Amino acid sequence: MTQPPSGGSTPQHAAATGGRQPAATGQPTRAARSPRSRRGLVVVSVVLVATLLLCGGGGAAAFFALRNAENGEGAEEPAVAVESFLSAVYQDRDPAQAAELVCSDARDDEKIAAKVAEVQAYAARYRNPRFRWSSPSVDSQNGERATVSTKLTMTTADEKVAEQNLRFTVVRKAGWWVCEVG
Repeated sequence: MTQPPSGGSTPQHAAATGGRQPAATGQPTRAARSPRSRRGLVVVSVVLVATLLLCGGGGAAAFFALRNAENGEGAEEPAVAVESFLSAVYQDRDPAQAAELVCSDARDDEKIAAKVAEVQAYAARYRNPRFRWSSPSVDSQNGERATVSTKLTMTTADEKVAEQNLRFTVVRKAGWWVCEVG
């Protein structure tokens, strides 16, 4: 027995269906799709992928370029940066003000707020505490980095005195910023 031609109907099939041809499914056959429509689909896909890569790449580049950018202007000198930072933490006890003086690499609002809270708790244990410090001195400096030291002193109304030597690492990025306290 021979097979009927593709897409046609056999006399037996025509008799079984009452002489009607099978209904078209609405799906074009592979031969009916033109190479032009496939080429258009490929072009649109390539353009879409290229656009996504450019936008994503540009966004990523902007993120990495700006993530270490300092907000505002730093101090003019390393010692001035340290002086401002000490005032914010020990006199004003303002974590937001202190955070504005810290370099972006070390800026952690929660840690800065915890340190200021620690200073407040320490001061609350004593009667009328006063904090002062020696004039910050630059121990070493090379172009973009400096080491600054000072002696912090707390004095209370009942004449108790506590001292601590502090050493700061200060970096220059659009001004001087405190990056590390040790």
